Amino acid sequence: MTELIATASAEATAARLDASVALLQAVADPIRWTVLQRLASSAACVCTLQEHVPIAANLLSYHLKVLRDAGLVTTSRRGRWIDYALADDALDRLRAALPGGGSLGSA
Repeated sequence: MTELIATASAEATAARLDASVALLQAVADPIRWTVLQRLASSAACVCTLQEHVPIAANLLSYHLKVLRDAGLVTTSRRGRWIDYALADDALDRLRAALPGGGSLGSA
């Protein structure tokens, strides 16, 4: 029974580690980091982001998809435009993904 609990605990720890690594990989790209910085100040449509991120539109769409899939960015439709915003829990999730659960600097 103890081995079963230990195995389940190890699997849960591995799953959390995998999720943390995936989240940090999503923000490790300089383009995606720039997008997150822009969205941290206010929501924006792709056309506005395109003015500040010097890459082709299809590449920007790809990077936004990666951020959406990671749950760091949300979307909302405004007519034919799609606005992107930083997810409400994005900063908390990034802090939690850091070693020590984001407690760095709190000592």
